[in-house]
Parts: sequence; structure tokens; C-alpha cells
Amino acid sequence: MSKKILIVDDSRIVRQLAEIDLSNAGYDVIEAVDGVDGLNKVCDNADLSMVICDVNMPRLNGIEMAKIVKQGLG
Repeated sequence: MSKKILIVDDSRIVRQLAEIDLSNAGYDVIEAVDGVDGLNKVCDNADLSMVICDVNMPRLNGIEMAKIVKQGLG
């Protein structure tokens, strides 16, 4: 079973490039468009191995998203 990675970035191009590289390396990739979407994807995918997150995003930035995830998802 492949490890699952979540990419959180508001840039579609960045998400696509990361997804191509990670998929070619054998990972399953999930994408989120901002921190709020990223939190929802984290909640829906308990089997994530890693989250790659942009810092500067609309609605909820990457630092705040990481804090919420670390605290156990508020």
C-alpha cells in the first residue's frame, strides 16, 4: 500500500507539479486548495503519512493550519 501525502497550496500549478513528482515516486496524493480545505482533507484521511503545506494562503494560512492539526483539529 502506498503512503498518502496531502499537498495544500492555493496555486493549482504548484499542486499539479508536486502531484506529478510524488505520484511518479509511488505516493498516493491528495490535494487541497487552502488551509480550510486542507483541514477537511486531514479529517477525512486519517491514514496520511505527510502534509506538504504552503504558508501564504487565503482563508487559513499554512502556519495556522499546522497549529490546528498539531492541537488535534479544532
